[in-house]
Amino acid sequence: MSPTIRASALILTAGLLALASSAALAQPGGSCLAPGAWTRLDTAQPERAESSALLAAMARRDVVLLGEQHDDMDHHRWQLHTLAALHAQRPHMVIGFEMFPRRVQSVLDRWVAGELSEAEFLTASDWGKVWSMPAELYLPLFHFARLHRIPMVALNVEAVLTRNVAQKGWNAVPEAEREGVGTPAPASRDYEDFLYEIHRQHAGMRGHGPRTSSRRDAAFRNFVDSQLTWDRAMAEALAAARKAHTKPDGDSPLAVGIMGSGHVRFGHGVAHQLDDLGVGSIGQLLPMPASTDCRLLAPRLADAVFAVPDAVQAPPPPPRLGVSLDEQADGVRIAEVSAGSLAERSGLLNGDVITEAAGAPVRRNIHLIAAVRQQPPGTWLPLKLRRGDEVLELVVRFPAQAR
Repeated sequence: MSPTIRASALILTAGLLALASSAALAQPGGSCLAPGAWTRLDTAQPERAESSALLAAMARRDVVLLGEQHDDMDHHRWQLHTLAALHAQRPHMVIGFEMFPRRVQSVLDRWVAGELSEAEFLTASDWGKVWSMPAELYLPLFHFARLHRIPMVALNVEAVLTRNVAQKGWNAVPEAEREGVGTPAPASRDYEDFLYEIHRQHAGMRGHGPRTSSRRDAAFRNFVDSQLTWDRAMAEALAAARKAHTKPDGDSPLAVGIMGSGHVRFGHGVAHQLDDLGVGSIGQLLPMPASTDCRLLAPRLADAVFAVPDAVQAPPPPPRLGVSLDEQADGVRIAEVSAGSLAERSGLLNGDVITEAAGAPVRRNIHLIAAVRQQPPGTWLPLKLRRGDEVLELVVRFPAQAR
């Protein structure tokens, strides 16, 4: 899920309130979810589901999509447990990962074959560049696939493709630069509504004001195209993997997709593109906090949701750098430097465009965020940036103790 999609979770909350069932609305402020249990949402009203029956039914689907919030460890634990349950029902399986672009498919094959150490796998797959979330979140999933010799599939494309589509629109990107991705099915009206709200908020954050945005604006149409390209790429990879791993007797594998929840919700994203490709039997499962308000459990949000129990969390550390960010085509722009922040003390200015951190390219907000998160106290982080026509190098010196 892109930072844009991640930010859209706030908008989704408002949208789901309007879509909630009458039964849920009768319980304002309450939770309908039992911690550690499944609730079906493919019915008129939320309905408790028995785990073994639900997962047995999911295992009979052609494709099952498992959503996540990328930085939530419990979401990845849930994915692992769900994968294990599905695998027990249907061992003939392939697992697709949003985290990897297609160019590293051979590395995934070597990992599953047991030819690479963990460190070699992460290096060869360019993990720090292609995803930049801590590998510890995903390693249990990768080891599960390796231990059971389950083929892993790289679902994604290079960020440059979706960025080019967002700038110019799908039709303006030459076919040779589309990484083999076919023309996506048009967005449903509901998906377009959802994306429009995201686009309006993003426009407001960029200082353009949400009221200036129109559905007819080229910027919005291109934004929709970029999201559809992302969804289509992953759908095509899942469909192709199913076909490639079908046995001579016609036994097709269960294809499981590990991806951000924004690609799964309401079937608007990857499932919509799979349906256009002729894959019609699709399961969609999401993790949700057990404390989720009943009014957020909209019908058809997913086939079922798993209620993740609340956990005691350490208080989040204060912002380490002290900047707000805005993605650009060629780097990450500093929209605002907080007064008295480490960024200000290091000489960063509003409008600077960060292009490298610790020698690694910075193309998305999450790349810079991850570099800062991974920096130990008392160390230095070199940054390369563009300021007007100048290319500069600055060093951010993190204090030995947080303050």
